[in-house]
Amino acid sequence: MRMKTRRGTPRIVAGGVALGLTLALTACGDDGGSGSGENEFTVLVYGDATNEVEKKLVEEFNKTSEVKARLDTIPGAEYQQKLQTIISTPQAPDVFFHWGGGSIKPFVDADLLLPLDDFIKKEPGLKDNFLPSVFDASVVDGKAYGVPMRGTQPVMLFHNEKVLDEAGVQPPETWDDLLDAVEKLKDSGVTPIALGGGDQWPTQMWFQYLYDRIAGPELFQKALSGDTEAWESEDSRKALGMIRELVDTGAFGKTYDSVKFTNNGSPQLVASGKAGFELMGSWYYSTQQSLDEKFAAEDLGYSAFPTVEGGKGDPENLVGNTNNYYSVMKKAEHPEAIAEFLKLMYSDTFVKDQLGIGNLPTTTNTPDFLDEAASPEYSKFQYGLVEKAPHFQLSWDQAYPQSAATDLHKAIQQFFNGGLDEDGFISAMQALPTS
Repeated sequence: MRMKTRRGTPRIVAGGVALGLTLALTACGDDGGSGSGENEFTVLVYGDATNEVEKKLVEEFNKTSEVKARLDTIPGAEYQQKLQTIISTPQAPDVFFHWGGGSIKPFVDADLLLPLDDFIKKEPGLKDNFLPSVFDASVVDGKAYGVPMRGTQPVMLFHNEKVLDEAGVQPPETWDDLLDAVEKLKDSGVTPIALGGGDQWPTQMWFQYLYDRIAGPELFQKALSGDTEAWESEDSRKALGMIRELVDTGAFGKTYDSVKFTNNGSPQLVASGKAGFELMGSWYYSTQQSLDEKFAAEDLGYSAFPTVEGGKGDPENLVGNTNNYYSVMKKAEHPEAIAEFLKLMYSDTFVKDQLGIGNLPTTTNTPDFLDEAASPEYSKFQYGLVEKAPHFQLSWDQAYPQSAATDLHKAIQQFFNGGLDEDGFISAMQALPTS
């Protein structure tokens, strides 16, 4: 299938970033800097092309609200580290962007976040206007701590249609199809699969899907609940063996660890015809449009992750990010105004604008506007994947507590590079904290 696009949204961060006393926040509203004024509240988001929509919503809100919202952004590659650094300081925002799951539990445990149950009692739409499975991803210990924003972000296999056509390759439906495509693309002189290994988290996507396809979602859920023996299972070793086989075929070339997604290195390989495929979240749509509008409109294709013969996982299962969310700090001085701002996250304007840049909101009214998306074909394909998925696995590094992310990424990168064997990888995963 082919997609025609506009702009969009990446997903997570890489590595540690040195932070001085002054944060490099980019203010999109009033004067820059962190912290809020007497008659305003700050909204902190992941800095990327999607900020265009968030700026518009802030402007709309500020036209009628006595208390003003100020949008601050942190560049994507620095977001998580800087958020962790400022979250318990006076520089903390009033409202902030996150991925749900384990990414906010430490903040809840530290009593930094405001439960939204009182907001929801006064305005039930803050919960009822979203798909229940999506809304529940930001419920911690029975309390709601997040309102969905942006859109759902399943991981899909993207490709350069022209490159595939020249190599005589079709989007793979099965794992064997993928291995066959790798050989044909190598013969045609291109890197079969682009990978931003320098960011580490893109490599994780291959593990997530293969573990789900082979073992089903139960293995990871057991591991996340503290049953570390799950990593030693036969299914776990089978998944690792298939990953090793794929790497050893040369599917990712030899320099993937020096390539990053966050600086557009890996998507540029696909857009320029130097690589055939890239496994990435649905924000890839907007990333490619921002890079090369002509390529995105004419030659960018997409498909579901291949099936694995004999696997226990449903072939329609998805992995990725259920959604992004806004949470509210307990110290926020204008909760009533913030509640009004959060109501915009299910407005018709929000849904239309998100669809216009390739995002797929998880509001109950989204299907009413799919024909108005930047690419109705792409939005309907993505919506169909989400609607049909029996299980949607949140990205491992968001499902685990943030304290586990660095070691998780390191284990994945080292196994991928041959620095760890199967037993070493299993031991590393067993050592991850689960709470």
